Amino acid sequence: MTVAARWIREGSPHPLGSKWDGPGTNFALFSANATKVELCLFDASGTHEVERITLPEYTDEIYHGYVTGIGPGRLYGYRVYGPYDPKNGHRFNPNKLLLDPYARAHLGELSWDPACFGYRLDAKDQDLSFDERDSAPFVPKCRVVDEHFDWYRESVRRVVPWEATVMYEAHVRGYTKRHPGVREELRGTYAGLSSPAVIDHIRNLGVTSVELLPVQAFVSETFLFAKGLTNYWGYNTLGFFAPHSRYAHDPQRIVIEFKEMVARLHDAGLEVILDVVYNHTAEGDELGPTISFRGIDNASYYRLKPNQKRYYVNDTGTGNTLNLSHTRVIQLVTDSLRYWVNEMRVDGFRFDLATVLARRTGGFRMDSGFLQACHQDPVLSTVKLIAEPWDIGLGGYRVGSFPPGWGEWNDKFRDTVRDFWRGHASAAALATRLCASADLFNHRGRKPRSSVNFITAHDGFTLNDVVTYNQKHNHANGEDNRDGNSANRSWNCGVEGPSDDQALLTLRRCQMRNMLATLLFSQGTPMLLAGDEFAFTQQGNNNAYCQDNDITWLNWNLDETAQRQIQFVTRLAALRREYPIFRRGRFLTGEHNAELDIKDVTWIDIAGNEMREQTWTDHTVRCFGMMIDGRAPATGLREKGSDATVLIVFNPHDEVVAFTLPACAGGSVWALVIDTSQEQATPRATLEVGDVYDTPAHSLLLFVLQSATAW
Repeated sequence: MTVAARWIREGSPHPLGSKWDGPGTNFALFSANATKVELCLFDASGTHEVERITLPEYTDEIYHGYVTGIGPGRLYGYRVYGPYDPKNGHRFNPNKLLLDPYARAHLGELSWDPACFGYRLDAKDQDLSFDERDSAPFVPKCRVVDEHFDWYRESVRRVVPWEATVMYEAHVRGYTKRHPGVREELRGTYAGLSSPAVIDHIRNLGVTSVELLPVQAFVSETFLFAKGLTNYWGYNTLGFFAPHSRYAHDPQRIVIEFKEMVARLHDAGLEVILDVVYNHTAEGDELGPTISFRGIDNASYYRLKPNQKRYYVNDTGTGNTLNLSHTRVIQLVTDSLRYWVNEMRVDGFRFDLATVLARRTGGFRMDSGFLQACHQDPVLSTVKLIAEPWDIGLGGYRVGSFPPGWGEWNDKFRDTVRDFWRGHASAAALATRLCASADLFNHRGRKPRSSVNFITAHDGFTLNDVVTYNQKHNHANGEDNRDGNSANRSWNCGVEGPSDDQALLTLRRCQMRNMLATLLFSQGTPMLLAGDEFAFTQQGNNNAYCQDNDITWLNWNLDETAQRQIQFVTRLAALRREYPIFRRGRFLTGEHNAELDIKDVTWIDIAGNEMREQTWTDHTVRCFGMMIDGRAPATGLREKGSDATVLIVFNPHDEVVAFTLPACAGGSVWALVIDTSQEQATPRATLEVGDVYDTPAHSLLLFVLQSATAW
């Protein structure tokens, strides 16, 4: 059906996507290789195509048109014409309804019908064949939205300084699906995450920034559907501007619901960081479906093998790789990021497989177009940008290689801390990680905050499982336990899995406290995994990407031991806030400042003396102390600091170690603030310099230096 010509105008090539202005909506779609684009309009249910309009203008490789009488709520999609020539990288098929890459909202779910594929699945020549079936009944529809929202309390974005940041990684659905303080109909939704009971817990915990697993529209893979499973984590993006509809309590209000969630978290002083996936899309390899980018302009959106353009470069392990060497693809990504900042008011991003985004011919490049675009962008340069600095491509491991201003997930911190507390890493190895991994990040004026330290994340064991399982237990994933990493650097404390042995359970809880304290007392930016604060278990599954069930949904039925762990984490976060010495803006070096006669950090042996070179090289040495002098300059100014001086003692041994408290200028009394061997907080004990303290087995101690007159 064609509408009257008076309803159609040439419109504008900018902005891309659908933009409602009151009288009508402008539609603009980039395609360098298409020959025609049709706008398909649907009824309110999305089941019937009611109008089809050829976009009348083509400007700078953008098809565009303006349609009056089209407003918020209208469902639409595109049909794009052009050559179907897979061997030369072109896969146009107008029988396939395509999602607008710039759509602000989707309605409906993807059904894995053969019509969703541009080729005939049963054809001998596979993707070289051509499928003429209409995919419209089986794919989501785009929706025109009204982007107005009253951010009346947020005239200016409130920024949490990097040095004060404590990240908290959480899943929108899994966080509240079993939360008794959330109304049942809101559980697992954006609205549920903004419930008062949820926000109170997060705020009281002492974290500052909630990092959400992917919330951009995504779909599950066909092989998961065949097993009766779904993609739970969300690293299979279909729309870079649209919130995932399954997380909406009311899909018709999805954009407003997401903004309300952000507003409520901001009201509580919490930042919102999004985990984003711009390295690939849900369309897979050459045998994947045609639901958006592939049908709009395959040769522009994806990196194709230079001499075999039928096939895709696969640096992501998902079948395809977005082509961020193309200016329009960089524009897509940066437009998307700015949209989430300006319209959705989020405070930063964690980039999945970020190395992919900075790849050019020859591999990872610091001068890549994407990194340069972020660096100079007046919006993106003001928010938190965090890289997962690795991919599966050649030279893909790039921890420490991102530009100044970026944070990076530091898996070396995770591995070393886990190894140390199970007795497999030396004091020297841990010392480097405690100081924000200066060997990786101390260059080009980068700061300790660049190291995003973590013990656990969504990918891998939970903290409880790190101390409960030596082996992964991923049988529920349907891959015969072959999936997931087998090198977990975990220690089950002597028994695999759950146990009723109280002594063993006591040791496991102590080990969790040891790692939590190490995380919160280290220089750099700490990140907690949601649920670790009360010892949530995934039953040994270290790759629960497809488990949308009780394996991953946090269990809020908390017993006394879980409550005690929450109190412990809350206390650690409070100490990190109270003592700026844990979050200094300069790397600790251990070098003697002759002018001020101060060392910023001194490493102490069990006799209370500064460790010598031969002690560092003795890999049997485990128990040691880290004394951070608060008098050391906190900035580049040549003046003494005024922070407290602290001593952290680490003892991973399975026996008590007598530790002599060292002398330090500025005080003569050490106050014991944390002893991880204690199940409950105890009153501060005070000891004189030179006193010997029996450091319990498998424990971490925190002392704060007090002046003699203070006691």
